[in-house]
Amino acid sequence: MMVDAITLEVARNRFSAIADEMGTVLRRTSLSPNIKERADCSAAVFDPSGEMLAQAEHIPVHLGSMPASVRACLEAFEPEPGVHYAVNDPFHGGTHLNDLTIVAPVFAHGELVAWVGNRAHHADVGGEAPGSMPAHATTVDQEGHRVRPTVAVRDGRLVPEFYEPFVTASRTPWERRGDLDAQMGANAVAVTRLGELVEREGMDRYAKVASALLDYGERRTLAALSDVPDGSYEFTDFMELGEQDIAIRVKVIIDGETLLADFTGSDRQVEANFNAVEAVTRSCLYYAVRVATDPSIPANGGCYRPIGLEAPAGTIVNASPPAAVAAGNVETSQRIADVLLGALAQAAPDKVPAASQGTMNNVLIGNDRFAYYETVAGGQGARPYRDGQSGIQTGMTNTQNTPIESLHTHYPFRVTSYTLRRGSGGGGKYKGGEGIRRELVFGEAATLSLMGERRRNRPWGLAGGEPGAVGEDWLIRKGGEEERLAGKVTIEVGPGDRLVVLTPGGGGWGHVP
Repeated sequence: MMVDAITLEVARNRFSAIADEMGTVLRRTSLSPNIKERADCSAAVFDPSGEMLAQAEHIPVHLGSMPASVRACLEAFEPEPGVHYAVNDPFHGGTHLNDLTIVAPVFAHGELVAWVGNRAHHADVGGEAPGSMPAHATTVDQEGHRVRPTVAVRDGRLVPEFYEPFVTASRTPWERRGDLDAQMGANAVAVTRLGELVEREGMDRYAKVASALLDYGERRTLAALSDVPDGSYEFTDFMELGEQDIAIRVKVIIDGETLLADFTGSDRQVEANFNAVEAVTRSCLYYAVRVATDPSIPANGGCYRPIGLEAPAGTIVNASPPAAVAAGNVETSQRIADVLLGALAQAAPDKVPAASQGTMNNVLIGNDRFAYYETVAGGQGARPYRDGQSGIQTGMTNTQNTPIESLHTHYPFRVTSYTLRRGSGGGGKYKGGEGIRRELVFGEAATLSLMGERRRNRPWGLAGGEPGAVGEDWLIRKGGEEERLAGKVTIEVGPGDRLVVLTPGGGGWGHVP
């Protein structure tokens, strides 16, 4: 069957709409502010082999790595109708423990026709600090409860062997229950929608259109890569471990219609929690290539086919167990994206922006009765044709902020200042975006964890543009003593203490005329 351009476009939008509806259901029915308000979740649709057919415009680090979760479940189980599978183990299809992925097979007339999946960041899954990102962690088991690929739902009911350990490990079990129900409901809606689509189109037509859509994504990517000059492009940037710099190095080789990103030479994994697993690095690669080529290409598994990755095991970009990885997903992912974009800027200087803030500025606060998680926005790198945006999530994240009204309703602290950080963006022909200044005061004793980067190394400019300002974190005790905190720290705070987070600005682009 020939599939014409109109049919392909209709199919692309149908599959994307199903993923969008999954995300909407997940947010509207979840319990935690982290999912309901911040939208720290993602959804996608896959073909029977686990290749992504479509994604909602959610979080890049989630979506590029989610096919690994589907493959892990395919390898572990023979899919059954009505069964949902769960995984968060970074070394078996996950990224970090907070991100729980739930996938479900879709059957029609007794045949497997698709998979649906959603990933949600659970604000606490146990571990040695509230929020499950202890700064001192050196092994993954210090970070919380691990779920290897397992049966999560059977016959419409949560399986106790999965459900009970996951919920009881958390400091906020009631919140986990609500968010799990929302994840199951999101998948159930997508299973229904895909079943309706197959019945309407017929099995053969559905399968052929899905296959053609993947092939279309591949053709578009091949064409886009052919427009980029062949060559070998190298770049190095660093993660911060105290006063030590941990190198991430890449060589991007473009040869005709293919691209290979080789991270050989990157530093070995470290005894800290910002090691990244291979699925995270692969997400960053897919994101960077889209930025540097054609973002209008349908985001599906076909457009990933011409892209290769070499990430040596045991390195900061492909950690081996039992490495701690909590911040690898949220912080190292940003640096991997920076390194890739730095290399690709040499090949596509008219498309790649200067470095954005390069961090998610993770703030985690909790005790034995609540767990709060948020990432704080910052400056976007200036583009070759426009200033960077200010106070925005950039790179591998795409979440919103928790509205202050919601935050004050749910948690025992208050935001007392929330403004742009003037002068933090790098200068240039086009200026980098400004970071944010956010201050809050604690209402009761709690444990505070910060996971941030670009506290020593400034976000770089391009084409003569100036770097953005580094981030800063300050703790002001109730008595007035001020302490500048390390970028990655877990510390106890008390009533009346204040936290001030100053996020980095983006780098500038071009010489000032």
